[in-house]
Amino acid sequence: MPLNTARNPWIPFWQAAIGVFALGLWEWGARAGILDKFFFSRPSDVASRVWQWISGGSIWPHLAVTLLEALLAFSIGVVLGVLLGFALARAPTAALLLEPYIRMFNALPRVVLAPIFLLWFGLGIWSKVALGVTVVFFIVFFNTYRGVREVDPVIVNNARMLGASESQLIRHVLVPSALTWIFSSLHISIGFAMISVVVGEYLGSSKGVGYVISQAEGVFDTTGVFAGMTVLAAVVLILGAGVERLERWLLRWKPENSPQAGERDL
Repeated sequence: MPLNTARNPWIPFWQAAIGVFALGLWEWGARAGILDKFFFSRPSDVASRVWQWISGGSIWPHLAVTLLEALLAFSIGVVLGVLLGFALARAPTAALLLEPYIRMFNALPRVVLAPIFLLWFGLGIWSKVALGVTVVFFIVFFNTYRGVREVDPVIVNNARMLGASESQLIRHVLVPSALTWIFSSLHISIGFAMISVVVGEYLGSSKGVGYVISQAEGVFDTTGVFAGMTVLAAVVLILGAGVERLERWLLRWKPENSPQAGERDL
């Protein structure tokens, strides 16, 4: 979960300072010959390549394809994960019956599934979307299931005593209580959605940032590889910031000092 920078306004400064220090150390190591430029490139060269891609416009068609695939995978995976998580959390018997199968499918290595999806759906976007859905779904599903199961039974029983129907119980009790868990999974799954579609593009595609990285790697262009990863990292940060703003808006009723899902064990 993101840190509450309102408590410590110096956090963004130190975050930026750590990044600048790491990049400066990398640049110095490459210029001093400690790091081989053939294998590690230099941050200045990577920044120059990224700027060439942006100013020349060559990266935009590939980035648009990757974003479309990631957003489709993210959206489909989130919807399926939330719906099935809620359904099984409210049906303990069905959850007990399906548990071994869910854990079995979750344990399947996604890299092995990627070639299968390429055979099923071809080299277009849907093979990458399918791979991304398999990653996002389980992250969101387990968090939603846990979030609904963690709702205080006293609150649920009181709502039922007051005559709340199942739909009212879900809308006014279960959904607000599980939102923190769901958003905790969204922060993680948005990055994994990008990773999974890029892996799919890397294994077989004609467009996308993964394709650009694969082409650069094929000619031993480490600057291009790092530039592609830099573009992906920047996009994930922007998308993550968007999810965080949405979370703050939807959870504006929640006290700021209340623990978030995933922070209780820190």
